[in-house]
Amino acid sequence: MARFRFLPLLARLRRDSRGATLVEFAIVAPTLCLLLIGAFDVAHTLYMRSVLQGIIQKTARDSTLESSSESARQAVLDDAVRKQVLALANNATIDFKRRFYRTFTEAAAAAPEDWTDTNHNGRCDDGEPYEDENNNSLWDADGGNAGQGGAKDTTLYTVSVSYPQMFPLYRFVGGSDTITIEASTVLRNQPYADQESYSAPTVRNCP
Repeated sequence: MARFRFLPLLARLRRDSRGATLVEFAIVAPTLCLLLIGAFDVAHTLYMRSVLQGIIQKTARDSTLESSSESARQAVLDDAVRKQVLALANNATIDFKRRFYRTFTEAAAAAPEDWTDTNHNGRCDDGEPYEDENNNSLWDADGGNAGQGGAKDTTLYTVSVSYPQMFPLYRFVGGSDTITIEASTVLRNQPYADQESYSAPTVRNCP
């Protein structure tokens, strides 16, 4: 008899839809939250990359490269960029890289120095001959030379910033907790009329 008394109750519960929205939300909420967190993380990364690009371009325009020593010129640029980046991410690690070329065209092309690829592996090695165009005794895969360069040289200035993820989302999928962004700009050293003459390329052998 007790079983028959429960049948009407079960029938009423089956027809009653109150609370269904709460149950559905509890099922959907975790996925929705993960999507929102992922979207915020991607948006923050894009924002940081855009801001970093703006910082180095503005600093390059505002800074003079005409006076003082090479190390002092580099320090002016680096300090200005570092202060602005740390204002956005005070726990960031900032790395600077400079490669200089004779012209904007060479900097844009970033072509490797000519070499004879006898083993056809796409690398300068095994004693293969190459033309050391900048005479630094190294084969340069991008055709540039390390440093700020001299008067009238064109410098590719690159800044890399690494900082912890805003949301630890990637930890759950085996990713890294740290994100690295990079931005670069091209500088022209002053005084423009005093570029040092370059000697003729030297033929050397790859290591």
